[in-house]
Amino acid sequence: MTQPTVLITGCSSGIGRALAEVFKAAGYQVWATARKAEDLAALQAAGFIAVPLDVNDGASAEQLATRMSNEIGGLDVLINNAGYGAMGPLLDGGVEGMRRQFETNVFSLVGITRALFPLLRRSKGLVVNIGSVSGVLVTPFAGAYCASKAAVHALSDALRLELAPFAIELMEVQPGAIASSFGANASREAEQLIAEGSPWWPLREGIRARATASQDNPTPASHFARNLLAAVQSPKRPRLLRLGNGSRALPLIAALVPKGLLEAVLKKRFGLNRAL
Repeated sequence: MTQPTVLITGCSSGIGRALAEVFKAAGYQVWATARKAEDLAALQAAGFIAVPLDVNDGASAEQLATRMSNEIGGLDVLINNAGYGAMGPLLDGGVEGMRRQFETNVFSLVGITRALFPLLRRSKGLVVNIGSVSGVLVTPFAGAYCASKAAVHALSDALRLELAPFAIELMEVQPGAIASSFGANASREAEQLIAEGSPWWPLREGIRARATASQDNPTPASHFARNLLAAVQSPKRPRLLRLGNGSRALPLIAALVPKGLLEAVLKKRFGLNRAL
């Protein structure tokens, strides 16, 4: 039998690296992408096909597609995992902050899938888009991130329909809290915005709390990866898969709790229930 192939974006650490390890153990040929030379060296040493990829660079995506076409000719699974969380008040980050967030979390998802579409079509493959429950339950100080993941949900629904005539399936995954470097990276993003000149300076601890919220009692990335692999290998794949701590409870809260009550809880949680 021909060895199945998977390409995973954002494999330097966390979910991406865990997915690469689990798929490799299951017998897949894993094409693992990253941007930094040291991360690529570590991936190659671990036995993956380490590929340099900047998901925001169209030329980089086309180079990857050309290489895969020449070397393997098809692609069974594409996992659009690369992304980050822009944290902080929406008006502090402004339009430029929103643009950067959407470039990586939304636009690149379309760009990478478009570049690899001929390979996926040849193999009647599967696209897996990593969204987030943050696209369902929106919180303050994460507006750009929540909006980007809501966009991933909408795009996934549209792509699933548009890819159907080519026998390409699409699965959206909405993780809850997963142990990764996401919290540390989100904190770093937040600290770049937190400044004494901001109207939200008195609420800086609430901003910091939101940046690290994804690491409150997180599910191990290896557990997440094993469950995602099982869904990929299932004869009847789910359209939407929720995995990790909070992945089911938070959407249920968003659906059932009255909006006014939910907003009151969030205001209190992040210090927004007092006048500045």
